[in-house]
Amino acid sequence: EKGGKGGKAGGKPFPAPKPQKKEDDGGEAAEKYKRGERNLISVVTDKKLKMDIKRSEKSARGAAAAAARAEILLPSDAGYLEGEGMEKTQRFQQHKIKAEVDGASAQKIFTLRLDDLGPYRHTYSRNGRHLLLGGRKGHIALCDWVGGKLACEVQVKETVRDVSFLHNETLFAAAQKKYVYIYDNQGIEIHCLRNHIEVNKMAFLPYHFLLATVGNAGYLKFQDTSTGQLVSELRTKLGRCDALTLNPYNAVSLLGHTNGTVTMWSPNMSAPLVKLFCHRGPVNAMAVDTQGRYMATAGLDGQLNVYDCRTYKRLHSYFTPTAASDLDISQKGLLSVAFGTHVEVWKDALSQKAKAPYMSHHTQGLVVQSATFCPFEDVLGLGHSNGFSSILVPGSGEPNFDSMEANPFQTKKQRREAEVHSLLDKLQPEMITLDPHFVGNVDRAPGEVIKAERELNRVENMSDGAKAREEKRARRRHARGRDKIGKLKKKKQNNVVEDKKGAQREHNADDARTGKGGKGDEGSAG
Repeated sequence: EKGGKGGKAGGKPFPAPKPQKKEDDGGEAAEKYKRGERNLISVVTDKKLKMDIKRSEKSARGAAAAAARAEILLPSDAGYLEGEGMEKTQRFQQHKIKAEVDGASAQKIFTLRLDDLGPYRHTYSRNGRHLLLGGRKGHIALCDWVGGKLACEVQVKETVRDVSFLHNETLFAAAQKKYVYIYDNQGIEIHCLRNHIEVNKMAFLPYHFLLATVGNAGYLKFQDTSTGQLVSELRTKLGRCDALTLNPYNAVSLLGHTNGTVTMWSPNMSAPLVKLFCHRGPVNAMAVDTQGRYMATAGLDGQLNVYDCRTYKRLHSYFTPTAASDLDISQKGLLSVAFGTHVEVWKDALSQKAKAPYMSHHTQGLVVQSATFCPFEDVLGLGHSNGFSSILVPGSGEPNFDSMEANPFQTKKQRREAEVHSLLDKLQPEMITLDPHFVGNVDRAPGEVIKAERELNRVENMSDGAKAREEKRARRRHARGRDKIGKLKKKKQNNVVEDKKGAQREHNADDARTGKGGKGDEGSAG
């Protein structure tokens, strides 16, 4: 019986419906991996745009869920120093820590004595494997500090103000006496950036391949290291600048000026995005945490201020005995403060005010010039007047690394593949904004509001000369009646005295007299 009771067709039961696969959203663990609020698809009328937004939202949810599921593969946890009873961790000395840790960690505590070529500035590569040193008197050295291998050593025989890695350890830049030079990992000069003159500080944006520089002239310049083009040249109008850092959350550049202000810049805006008055004296150093929430600033007034980057309000302040020379925030949120011959590390000092430092280190008469945390290591590097020192700071580094992002155990083949992938995934400078989630969102404001915002942005990005011409054009009244352009030109032409014009006037006067006389004679004859 076909189609009868029992749901059979031809003696065979109907196939059971396949159970719908429920999408795994990662649960509560995926909340910290989500990137902003979801877009409202219901208000979008364009079908193609609606499907594009739906696909992007689905991929974002899948990425957050995958990251949450992968947490089980992260076996390492960050550990900190803990004192027993009334013991304070800031009293722990490096030689005592070295005696208690394993041999591999003990080797990370060392000092390089380079007495005649300092003071030194330094930086670590993104994976924390390589160290770049730059001495004020011309000494530049690149080494694999974990393996203890020297890659290259150069004496440029002129002042070196700052050094910076580019996209990986194969290329680095040095801000020398007049220009910025680029070298490879063999110490060979590759290029000279003659547009960057008397640079004091440099910073590299790895996802945009941009080298940001600022110096005595007060110009912030962005150089694209993949194409060699000068992307933008921004005039700060605030004079010499000695402090430059990056916000790793949104790639915005921060400058500290001599009038105590901190400005935030994007390469596609000629005016600062944000301008904060932070200190009563020049700003010496700045640092922003990895999540872009907190900013620490230090100035010559002896104050260390912590700001909330979301509200731009000062949360709390600390006092330094002498003006701080450098600041840095580790991957786990520890704050290092270098002042004079001392270095202090503060724990939980950003979200709330700490009462005492987590660790303290004295360099025994060596003035510290730079202090930088090493990525993925519990190490703090110190560049001072007589060389370089490395100390242990337990709990400062991220214990679990993403090999697709920065791999400390990267091979040569993996480095080449990562370089190609990073070039293919390169972001454009126009995507640098205060709110990185702005890109890809739907602007649901009315058309008149969007038009007004665009006009406001256009006016803000105009130069001073263009603004003056625009105001002059706006003040010019509209010509009506006698003030029309044609009438004004005709008036001017009537005032010009020419020989032909005078002869024509005399001829017209003779004709007028002759005509009047003829009419009078005819009238009398009649």
